Amino acid sequence: MITIYDSQGGRLNSRLDDKMVGDSTVWIDILNPTEDEDGIVERALNIDVPTRSEMREIEASNRFYTENGASYMTGIVLHNSSVGVPMTSPITFILAGDRLITVRYAEPKGFGLYIARAAKGGNGCSSGAEVMIGLIEMLIEREADLIERVQDEVESMAPLVFGQKGTEPSRNRRLDVLLRTVGKEGDVVARAQESAMSLHRLMLFAVNAVRHHKADPAVIARYESANQDITSLMESLRFLSARTSFLLDATLGMISTEQNQIIKLFSVMAVMLMPPTLVASIYGMNFKVMPELEWEYGYPLALALMFVAALIPYLYFRKKGWL
Repeated sequence: MITIYDSQGGRLNSRLDDKMVGDSTVWIDILNPTEDEDGIVERALNIDVPTRSEMREIEASNRFYTENGASYMTGIVLHNSSVGVPMTSPITFILAGDRLITVRYAEPKGFGLYIARAAKGGNGCSSGAEVMIGLIEMLIEREADLIERVQDEVESMAPLVFGQKGTEPSRNRRLDVLLRTVGKEGDVVARAQESAMSLHRLMLFAVNAVRHHKADPAVIARYESANQDITSLMESLRFLSARTSFLLDATLGMISTEQNQIIKLFSVMAVMLMPPTLVASIYGMNFKVMPELEWEYGYPLALALMFVAALIPYLYFRKKGWL
């Protein structure tokens, strides 16, 4: 689907008519394009629209380059962060003169929020460079919100992992549930790191691109400021990644410790029951001549002997601190 946005009176207006490029056109958004739609844009703007497989290339030379006077920049962007597990998808930004062309196969919420703001005016949308930085700023804002949410969840899980005061008792913890939760948040952090690093590389190239296209100095300053914001996000993500890795290792360690405690308990119980079992085995033999067989106090004495035989190992283990 091709959506064309014109800048009129400081506002961004969308249209879907057949006239591809007008005098006030600043942004052409291509969502899930077909081959025919790619051809229409290529003929109208004299540019080459990258395919989905080309957008997924990891080499920097395939993601950031200049061709026929147009600057191509592909970044990995998070989406689906508010309704489910965040996913990543490549989005290509093409600056061709005063116009921006975006090629995407996902619908990040940041795009919709920017369009809604730009439609009201006051967000700067008089050129393709302004539209691009507005989109990038919104994507950064959305990623920052995601990082804050993950950070709050990770901090709330730490007392549960270590059974600190004010949390539920250790025996009632579901460490398997905590393990899955920590692992899920770690995956989100990894995706956010991938996106932040990609956007950082994109912004380094974009700053030079907008200078080449002779953008307004105020717009260039916004690009540089956005790059600094991404750098700050990357620092936060590095800390958060280390934090989630620590909690993941700690959870695995706690699970291993609890398993060892259970095995130790069974081992101690087995040792405690060995002497009583020996006594019961001796007096359970069916020999004809057994001196205590006809004795009046044989049964209570055997019970007492089994109790004492179990009590002595228990007291010994308690003294050693094994229980």
